[in-house]
Amino acid sequence: MKQAYIFPGQGAQFSGMGKPLYESNDKSKALFEQANEILGFRISDTMFTGTDEALKQTNVTQPAVFIHSVAAYLNIENAMPGMVAGHSLGEFSALVANKTLLFEDALNLVAIRAGAMQRACELNPSTMAAVLNLDDEKVEEICRAVTNETGEIVVAANYNCPGQLVISGSLKGIDIACGQMLAAGAKRALILPVGGAFHSPLMEPAKDELEAAIMNTLFSTPICPVYQNVVAKAVTDPEEIKANLVAQLTGPVKWTQCVQAMIAHGATHFTECGPGKVLQGLVGKINKEMVTGGVN
Repeated sequence: MKQAYIFPGQGAQFSGMGKPLYESNDKSKALFEQANEILGFRISDTMFTGTDEALKQTNVTQPAVFIHSVAAYLNIENAMPGMVAGHSLGEFSALVANKTLLFEDALNLVAIRAGAMQRACELNPSTMAAVLNLDDEKVEEICRAVTNETGEIVVAANYNCPGQLVISGSLKGIDIACGQMLAAGAKRALILPVGGAFHSPLMEPAKDELEAAIMNTLFSTPICPVYQNVVAKAVTDPEEIKANLVAQLTGPVKWTQCVQAMIAHGATHFTECGPGKVLQGLVGKINKEMVTGGVN
Protein backbone atom coordinates (compact mmCIF):
# COMPACT_ATOMS: atom_id res chain seq x y z
CA MET A 1 0.00 0.00 0.00
CA LYS A 2 1.27 3.44 -0.92
CA GLN A 3 -0.17 6.68 0.40
CA ALA A 4 -0.49 9.42 -2.20
CA TYR A 5 -0.99 13.03 -1.14
CA ILE A 6 -2.60 15.34 -3.69
CA PHE A 7 -2.99 19.11 -3.69
CA PRO A 8 -5.63 21.30 -5.40
CA GLY A 9 -5.10 24.28 -7.66
CA GLN A 10 -6.77 27.57 -8.45
CA GLY A 11 -10.56 27.35 -8.25
CA ALA A 12 -10.68 25.53 -4.88
CA GLN A 13 -10.75 28.78 -2.89
CA PHE A 14 -13.69 29.94 -0.75
CA SER A 15 -14.28 32.65 1.83
CA GLY A 16 -13.33 31.37 5.27
CA MET A 17 -10.69 28.99 3.93
CA GLY A 18 -8.06 27.98 6.47
CA LYS A 19 -9.69 29.79 9.39
CA PRO A 20 -10.38 26.63 11.48
CA LEU A 21 -6.73 25.58 11.08
CA TYR A 22 -5.52 29.03 12.16
CA GLU A 23 -7.76 29.13 15.22
CA SER A 24 -7.20 25.57 16.43
CA ASN A 25 -3.53 24.91 15.79
CA ASP A 26 -0.49 26.94 16.89
CA LYS A 27 1.71 25.44 14.16
CA SER A 28 -0.80 26.44 11.48
CA LYS A 29 -1.22 29.92 12.98
CA ALA A 30 2.55 30.43 12.83
CA LEU A 31 2.58 29.32 9.19
CA PHE A 32 -0.17 31.81 8.23
CA GLU A 33 1.64 34.62 10.05
CA GLN A 34 4.89 33.70 8.30
CA ALA A 35 3.04 33.87 4.97
CA ASN A 36 1.61 37.31 5.82
CA GLU A 37 5.13 38.55 6.51
CA ILE A 38 6.63 37.07 3.32
CA LEU A 39 3.87 38.47 1.11
CA GLY A 40 3.85 41.89 2.79
CA PHE A 41 0.10 41.94 3.42
CA ARG A 42 -2.34 39.98 5.56
CA ILE A 43 -3.55 37.42 3.06
CA SER A 44 -5.01 35.50 6.01
CA ASP A 45 -7.57 38.30 6.50
CA THR A 46 -8.68 37.98 2.85
CA MET A 47 -8.86 34.19 3.19
CA PHE A 48 -10.91 34.27 6.39
CA THR A 49 -13.30 37.17 5.72
CA GLY A 50 -12.72 38.35 2.12
CA THR A 51 -15.39 38.35 -0.55
CA ASP A 52 -15.51 35.72 -3.29
CA GLU A 53 -14.54 38.45 -5.72
CA ALA A 54 -11.41 39.36 -3.75
CA LEU A 55 -10.41 35.70 -3.58
CA LYS A 56 -10.80 35.27 -7.36
CA GLN A 57 -7.89 37.59 -8.13
CA THR A 58 -5.08 35.36 -9.41
CA ASN A 59 -2.43 37.10 -7.29
CA VAL A 60 -4.51 36.33 -4.17
CA THR A 61 -6.03 32.98 -5.14
CA GLN A 62 -2.80 31.16 -5.84
CA PRO A 63 -0.97 32.01 -2.59
CA ALA A 64 -4.18 31.44 -0.61
CA VAL A 65 -4.76 27.93 -1.94
CA PHE A 66 -1.07 27.11 -1.54
CA ILE A 67 -0.91 28.30 2.10
CA HIS A 68 -4.11 26.46 3.05
CA SER A 69 -2.90 23.26 1.37
CA VAL A 70 0.49 23.23 3.09
CA ALA A 71 -1.07 24.04 6.47
CA ALA A 72 -3.53 21.16 6.05
CA TYR A 73 -0.74 18.75 5.12
CA LEU A 74 1.50 19.79 8.01
CA ASN A 75 -1.43 19.22 10.38
CA ILE A 76 -1.39 15.49 9.59
CA GLU A 77 0.38 13.50 12.29
CA ASN A 78 3.27 11.35 11.03
CA ALA A 79 2.50 11.93 7.35
CA MET A 80 4.68 9.62 5.26
CA PRO A 81 4.00 10.20 1.57
CA GLY A 82 4.87 7.44 -0.84
CA MET A 83 4.22 9.85 -3.70
CA VAL A 84 2.75 13.33 -4.24
CA ALA A 85 1.09 15.31 -7.02
CA GLY A 86 -0.65 18.65 -7.40
CA HIS A 87 -3.12 20.01 -9.93
CA SER A 88 -1.47 23.03 -11.61
CA LEU A 89 -0.66 25.43 -8.74
CA GLY A 90 -0.96 22.44 -6.39
CA GLU A 91 2.35 21.14 -7.68
CA PHE A 92 4.11 23.75 -5.51
CA SER A 93 2.28 22.45 -2.41
CA ALA A 94 3.30 18.91 -3.38
CA LEU A 95 6.93 19.99 -3.58
CA VAL A 96 6.80 21.29 -0.01
CA ALA A 97 5.24 18.01 1.14
CA ASN A 98 8.03 15.92 -0.39
CA LYS A 99 10.68 18.36 0.88
CA THR A 100 11.91 19.53 -2.52
CA LEU A 101 11.12 23.13 -1.52
CA LEU A 102 11.06 25.03 1.75
CA PHE A 103 7.69 26.64 2.50
CA GLU A 104 9.04 30.19 2.27
CA ASP A 105 10.81 29.54 -1.06
CA ALA A 106 7.73 27.89 -2.55
CA LEU A 107 5.49 30.77 -1.41
CA ASN A 108 7.83 33.29 -3.04
CA LEU A 109 7.67 31.32 -6.29
CA VAL A 110 3.88 31.06 -6.10
CA ALA A 111 3.61 34.83 -5.60
CA ILE A 112 5.90 35.49 -8.58
CA ARG A 113 3.98 32.97 -10.70
CA ALA A 114 0.62 34.50 -9.77
CA GLY A 115 1.74 38.04 -10.55
CA ALA A 116 3.30 37.04 -13.86
CA MET A 117 0.18 35.11 -14.89
CA GLN A 118 -2.06 38.03 -13.91
CA ARG A 119 -0.05 40.34 -16.16
CA ALA A 120 -0.13 37.82 -19.01
CA CYS A 121 -3.92 37.64 -18.68
CA GLU A 122 -4.15 41.42 -18.98
CA LEU A 123 -2.00 41.40 -22.13
CA ASN A 124 -4.13 38.77 -23.89
CA PRO A 125 -7.87 38.68 -23.12
CA SER A 126 -8.56 34.96 -22.99
CA THR A 127 -10.46 32.24 -21.15
CA MET A 128 -11.04 28.52 -20.59
CA ALA A 129 -13.98 26.15 -21.09
CA ALA A 130 -14.91 22.72 -19.74
CA VAL A 131 -15.88 20.15 -22.36
CA LEU A 132 -17.92 17.23 -21.02
CA ASN A 133 -18.49 13.75 -22.47
CA LEU A 134 -16.39 14.02 -25.61
CA ASP A 135 -13.36 11.83 -26.32
CA ASP A 136 -10.02 13.51 -25.62
CA GLU A 137 -8.85 12.80 -29.17
CA LYS A 138 -11.89 14.56 -30.63
CA VAL A 139 -11.39 17.59 -28.36
CA GLU A 140 -7.73 17.80 -29.40
CA GLU A 141 -8.68 17.49 -33.06
CA ILE A 142 -11.19 20.36 -32.83
CA CYS A 143 -8.69 22.56 -30.98
CA ARG A 144 -6.09 22.01 -33.72
CA ALA A 145 -8.63 22.67 -36.47
CA VAL A 146 -9.87 25.94 -34.92
CA THR A 147 -6.29 27.17 -34.42
CA ASN A 148 -5.25 26.24 -37.97
CA GLU A 149 -8.35 27.63 -39.65
CA THR A 150 -8.78 30.87 -37.70
CA GLY A 151 -5.35 31.67 -36.29
CA GLU A 152 -6.96 31.87 -32.84
CA ILE A 153 -5.12 29.90 -30.14
CA VAL A 154 -7.10 27.01 -28.64
CA VAL A 155 -5.47 24.05 -26.86
CA ALA A 156 -6.38 21.19 -24.55
CA ALA A 157 -5.28 22.41 -21.12
CA ASN A 158 -6.57 20.23 -18.23
CA TYR A 159 -7.12 16.49 -18.62
CA ASN A 160 -9.16 16.25 -15.41
CA CYS A 161 -10.79 12.83 -15.74
CA PRO A 162 -12.33 10.71 -18.49
CA GLY A 163 -15.08 12.80 -20.08
CA GLN A 164 -13.89 16.12 -18.63
CA LEU A 165 -11.27 18.11 -20.53
CA VAL A 166 -10.74 21.85 -20.13
CA ILE A 167 -9.65 23.86 -23.16
CA SER A 168 -7.81 27.17 -23.09
CA GLY A 169 -7.33 29.99 -25.57
CA SER A 170 -8.38 33.37 -26.94
CA LEU A 171 -11.93 34.60 -26.33
CA LYS A 172 -12.89 34.20 -30.00
CA GLY A 173 -11.13 30.85 -30.34
CA ILE A 174 -12.86 29.37 -27.29
CA ASP A 175 -16.25 30.62 -28.48
CA ILE A 176 -15.79 28.97 -31.89
CA ALA A 177 -14.40 25.77 -30.35
CA CYS A 178 -17.30 25.45 -27.89
CA GLY A 179 -19.78 25.55 -30.75
CA GLN A 180 -17.88 22.85 -32.60
CA MET A 181 -17.57 20.68 -29.48
CA LEU A 182 -21.35 20.72 -29.01
CA ALA A 183 -21.88 19.95 -32.69
CA ALA A 184 -19.51 16.98 -32.32
CA GLY A 185 -21.61 15.53 -29.49
CA ALA A 186 -20.26 17.07 -26.28
CA LYS A 187 -22.83 17.08 -23.49
CA ARG A 188 -21.68 20.56 -22.47
CA ALA A 189 -19.05 23.12 -23.45
CA LEU A 190 -19.10 25.58 -20.61
CA ILE A 191 -16.99 28.75 -20.54
CA LEU A 192 -15.40 29.06 -17.09
CA PRO A 193 -15.24 32.20 -14.91
CA VAL A 194 -11.43 32.48 -15.03
CA GLY A 195 -9.18 35.43 -15.78
CA GLY A 196 -7.24 33.98 -18.69
CA ALA A 197 -6.00 31.08 -20.79
CA PHE A 198 -3.93 29.16 -18.26
CA HIS A 199 -1.75 26.29 -19.55
CA SER A 200 -1.68 27.64 -23.08
CA PRO A 201 0.82 29.52 -25.25
CA LEU A 202 -0.93 32.74 -24.17
CA MET A 203 0.91 32.38 -20.83
CA GLU A 204 4.28 32.68 -22.61
CA PRO A 205 4.84 36.29 -21.35
CA ALA A 206 4.91 34.92 -17.77
CA LYS A 207 7.49 32.25 -18.49
CA ASP A 208 10.76 34.18 -18.37
CA GLU A 209 10.05 35.76 -14.99
CA LEU A 210 9.05 32.45 -13.39
CA GLU A 211 11.95 30.58 -14.94
CA ALA A 212 14.49 33.09 -13.59
CA ALA A 213 13.00 32.81 -10.10
CA ILE A 214 12.95 29.00 -10.19
CA MET A 215 16.55 28.77 -11.36
CA ASN A 216 17.61 31.00 -8.45
CA THR A 217 15.82 28.86 -5.84
CA LEU A 218 17.23 25.83 -4.03
CA PHE A 219 15.47 22.61 -5.02
CA SER A 220 16.52 19.65 -2.82
CA THR A 221 16.34 15.94 -3.63
CA PRO A 222 12.80 14.91 -2.61
CA ILE A 223 11.92 12.21 -0.09
CA CYS A 224 9.46 10.67 -2.56
CA PRO A 225 8.54 11.14 -6.24
CA VAL A 226 6.35 13.94 -7.51
CA TYR A 227 4.12 13.11 -10.47
CA GLN A 228 4.34 16.27 -12.51
CA ASN A 229 1.55 17.63 -14.67
CA VAL A 230 3.35 18.06 -17.97
CA VAL A 231 5.04 14.63 -18.05
CA ALA A 232 2.59 12.51 -16.00
CA LYS A 233 5.35 10.41 -14.52
CA ALA A 234 7.41 10.12 -11.33
CA VAL A 235 10.19 12.71 -11.07
CA THR A 236 12.90 12.95 -8.40
CA ASP A 237 15.68 14.90 -10.11
CA PRO A 238 15.63 18.54 -8.92
CA GLU A 239 16.72 19.95 -12.28
CA GLU A 240 14.01 18.03 -14.09
CA ILE A 241 11.45 19.18 -11.52
CA LYS A 242 12.46 22.80 -12.21
CA ALA A 243 12.15 22.41 -15.99
CA ASN A 244 8.72 20.78 -15.68
CA LEU A 245 7.45 23.55 -13.39
CA VAL A 246 8.40 26.15 -16.00
CA ALA A 247 6.88 24.10 -18.85
CA GLN A 248 3.64 23.73 -16.89
CA LEU A 249 2.79 27.42 -17.40
CA THR A 250 2.19 26.91 -21.11
CA GLY A 251 1.72 23.12 -21.15
CA PRO A 252 -1.23 20.90 -20.24
CA VAL A 253 -2.18 19.52 -16.83
CA LYS A 254 -2.30 15.76 -17.46
CA TRP A 255 -4.16 14.96 -14.25
CA THR A 256 -5.88 11.80 -15.52
CA GLN A 257 -2.55 10.44 -16.69
CA CYS A 258 -0.80 11.42 -13.42
CA VAL A 259 -3.35 9.55 -11.30
CA GLN A 260 -3.20 6.52 -13.58
CA ALA A 261 0.60 6.48 -13.30
CA MET A 262 0.42 6.74 -9.51
CA ILE A 263 -2.00 3.82 -9.35
CA ALA A 264 0.24 1.79 -11.68
CA HIS A 265 3.10 2.42 -9.24
CA GLY A 266 1.16 1.17 -6.21
CA ALA A 267 -0.99 4.03 -4.91
CA THR A 268 -4.08 2.74 -3.13
CA HIS A 269 -5.02 5.70 -0.91
CA PHE A 270 -5.29 9.32 -2.08
CA THR A 271 -5.50 12.11 0.50
CA GLU A 272 -6.36 15.60 -0.75
CA CYS A 273 -4.82 18.39 1.34
CA GLY A 274 -6.32 21.86 1.06
CA PRO A 275 -9.62 23.56 0.31
CA GLY A 276 -12.43 21.56 -1.27
CA LYS A 277 -12.88 17.98 -2.48
CA VAL A 278 -12.52 18.38 -6.24
CA LEU A 279 -9.48 16.13 -6.63
CA GLN A 280 -11.06 13.35 -4.57
CA GLY A 281 -13.97 13.39 -7.00
CA LEU A 282 -11.67 13.30 -10.01
CA VAL A 283 -9.67 10.36 -8.61
CA GLY A 284 -12.93 8.48 -8.07
CA LYS A 285 -13.92 9.06 -11.68
CA ILE A 286 -10.49 7.95 -12.93
CA ASN A 287 -10.55 4.75 -10.83
CA LYS A 288 -13.55 4.02 -8.61
CA GLU A 289 -11.62 1.40 -6.59
CA MET A 290 -9.31 3.99 -5.03
CA VAL A 291 -9.75 5.01 -1.39
CA THR A 292 -9.93 8.80 -1.13
CA GLY A 293 -10.08 11.27 1.73
CA GLY A 294 -9.32 14.85 2.53
CA VAL A 295 -7.72 17.13 5.10
CA ASN A 296 -8.75 20.78 5.11
